[in-house]
Amino acid sequence: MSLIDYTREPHSDIAFFDIKSFYASVECVERGLNPLTTSLCVMSSAANSKGLILASSPTFKRVFGKDNVGRVYDLPFDVQTRRYQYQRAQQKGIYLSPSQIREIESWAKRTLFVPPRMALYIDRNLKIQRLLQNFAPGQDIYPYSIDEGFIDLTKSLNYFVASQQLSRRHKLALVANRIQQQIWRETGLFAAIGMSNANPLLAKLALDNEAKKSPLLRANWSYEDVPMKVWAINDLTDFWGIGSRMARRLNKMGIQTIYDLAHANPDELKRELGIIGVQLYFHANGVDESQLGRPYRPKSKAIGNSQILPRDYHHLHEIEIVLAEMAEQVAIRLRRAQLKATSVSLYVGFSKTASHKSIQVQCRITPTQANRPLIRCVLSLFRQNYLGGPVRQIGIRYGGLINERYHIYSLFEDSDLMDKETQLDHAVDQIRQRFGHVAVLKANALQEGSRVRERSKLIGGHSAGGLEGLN
Repeated sequence: MSLIDYTREPHSDIAFFDIKSFYASVECVERGLNPLTTSLCVMSSAANSKGLILASSPTFKRVFGKDNVGRVYDLPFDVQTRRYQYQRAQQKGIYLSPSQIREIESWAKRTLFVPPRMALYIDRNLKIQRLLQNFAPGQDIYPYSIDEGFIDLTKSLNYFVASQQLSRRHKLALVANRIQQQIWRETGLFAAIGMSNANPLLAKLALDNEAKKSPLLRANWSYEDVPMKVWAINDLTDFWGIGSRMARRLNKMGIQTIYDLAHANPDELKRELGIIGVQLYFHANGVDESQLGRPYRPKSKAIGNSQILPRDYHHLHEIEIVLAEMAEQVAIRLRRAQLKATSVSLYVGFSKTASHKSIQVQCRITPTQANRPLIRCVLSLFRQNYLGGPVRQIGIRYGGLINERYHIYSLFEDSDLMDKETQLDHAVDQIRQRFGHVAVLKANALQEGSRVRERSKLIGGHSAGGLEGLN
């Protein structure tokens, strides 16, 4: 029994939509295939079935048990890999029947591998956004990501269903059905929709915990559903806003389920977790007083980028080429944000064939946004900590951000040279802004191992990491 008086809480008519397996579904529709029954995988280096699994269709996930973002060597598409996976499954106590094995092997032959086309996905997203404006004005549509978002139907609900005999809950379900039908007719894509006549939180929980598993791909949760549906969420990480780290902290407090969280002492939660503990308490009781029209925008504490390399990099020279390119790319983002960094963090991940532990190091630097000192610092961190081994993933972050007007001049630096280098960096930035990033490149971009030209063809950091923030 909740102690919260829900009559005093906000009431709004919210729909939260999610396009089912968006990237893979778009690729299926483009080929005239059913997104729900086709086994399709969007993969980098799809021509030779190598690289990263970036997205997959529902059938692919069901048959192969793989979610998005994975490695090709996790897939049972050759006899040796299949035998290894079957043995590993048996070691975990999972025994596949002969019929299951035959199904996997049959689908392996019929699965389509396709390269990513981010421009196409963005085009479909814009088309869906235009369709949604048939149901609510633009200011009441709030994209959450490229394939999902909120729609506040509070003002427009009665326009579509004027009947006084129907409850607002019933009206919301009818409008959600219309949204699904129009998206399917215009794009061929299937949308799951979570609804709530209460608040955005319950709409999102309805989507994640019921709508995606429902035959109609719809679910409606409101305040009266909190005891039966919200408190029934057993796994803490199935709840919006609770990750594995927060779940462990709650477990240490004796909180194992959302029911436990909803009936915990809010004062104790605040003492242990701070204000987020109180927020989680109210969320577990279905209360969310956030306003969609005023989204929270956290201040950026760091700027960075990472990428998974298309192959193992064994040679020091090749690894340093990519590190220098990434260091410069993130430096460009610093300058565009009119910030300087006071710390540099480096991550280097090794191939699965290596026994090395990943490198995670950082250091403090004099505030800067210039290419030369940032590249020098990244390479220095790498050389001090790299002991050999095939590299497959790298990441660079600049932290401790301050306003670019803040200067510190060293007695050991030529201030005139520093000013000239800054002016040169900005001049090159302007050329790239107008003509594209590859309009000005260093000579080592022509060497084997360089990724800058390939990454310039990508959009928004997708497909093994594009020039995020630069295009």
